Amino acid sequence: MDTNTALSLRMTSLLLGPRSIDDVPGIVEWFGAMQAQDLNSVLWSLGARLPGRSLPEIVAATEERQVVRTWPMRGTVHLIASADAHWMLDLTGVRQLTAVEKRWDYLGLNEKIANQAMELLAAALAAGGGRLPRSSCLAALAEGGLDVTGQRGYHLLWYASQRSLTAIAPNAGSEQTFVLLDEWVPARNEPSREEGLAIFAKRYFRSHGPATVKDFAGWTSLPMTDSRAGIAAAGLVSVDVDGVEMWADPEVLDAGPVTGWWALPGFDEYLLGYKDRSMMATKEQLAKIVPGNNGVFQSTLVRDGLVVATWKRTLGKKAVTVTVQPVADFDLDDARPALERFASYVGLPLTVKPAAG
Repeated sequence: MDTNTALSLRMTSLLLGPRSIDDVPGIVEWFGAMQAQDLNSVLWSLGARLPGRSLPEIVAATEERQVVRTWPMRGTVHLIASADAHWMLDLTGVRQLTAVEKRWDYLGLNEKIANQAMELLAAALAAGGGRLPRSSCLAALAEGGLDVTGQRGYHLLWYASQRSLTAIAPNAGSEQTFVLLDEWVPARNEPSREEGLAIFAKRYFRSHGPATVKDFAGWTSLPMTDSRAGIAAAGLVSVDVDGVEMWADPEVLDAGPVTGWWALPGFDEYLLGYKDRSMMATKEQLAKIVPGNNGVFQSTLVRDGLVVATWKRTLGKKAVTVTVQPVADFDLDDARPALERFASYVGLPLTVKPAAG
């Protein structure tokens, strides 16, 4: 298989594969997890795959308790199916607990303090109806005698979610809220460890494949031994892509060529879901997509699977203005329909302009 064919299959997996799914829980379950440290980004990741849905409709769907944000892997917030939260945290999320000792020493934290924070949060959330704004959670910790200044408050909130006590619910206005996970989750999936590895592999490769075992290990933060075990149990197919072994879901391999334009948010799985992103963008283009290699991805315009520009939007009262910065040659008018889909999503007329300079 050549790279162009593999890229077309990735487009099917990442962009068109979920087209038979018409709701937020279905899209989230298709991916297994969607990176979501930036709330606006993940909401548009959902909206881009649910044509015709508005931002308020997407937000309303996240209030139905079937999806939740937490830290299931890589120490990064993801949107996952609520029923999968416990086993994902147990399988991959807890790996991050072993890596915080030095940071906690610097911050003056330890397991005793973190467990005390859990007790205070549990009591505050129970008294607050199971859901509180972030500021109220931090206030409860401070009132309980804990120092939450600097990064200490973040780490204590993170620890409680990492231990499956809490999770991040949809915002109240512009403020993040936290819930008691066991109250938010309508039902809990409980696969064995071996089954969990297979589920992770199945969902990753059906939504990202063809991809390498290193891509999968990087996405999940699993060691290579566990990554290979998950792949072996997931019913996947090995494919050779210009001499590189990759894996794919057999159903995706039957898909035909895919073309088209997509306006994607910065933290979309289309780029973030891989260790090696060279199939979608050159090294020089990636330097413009992630300026300074600081981990902050710009929103991208994708044509036939290749990134051709970055874009920024400014929401006004009467229109949304999109500024486009090319990283390859193309006609801006050709990209307009993809940007119109975003404008429809936010409910505003579209104004498009090239970046200055």
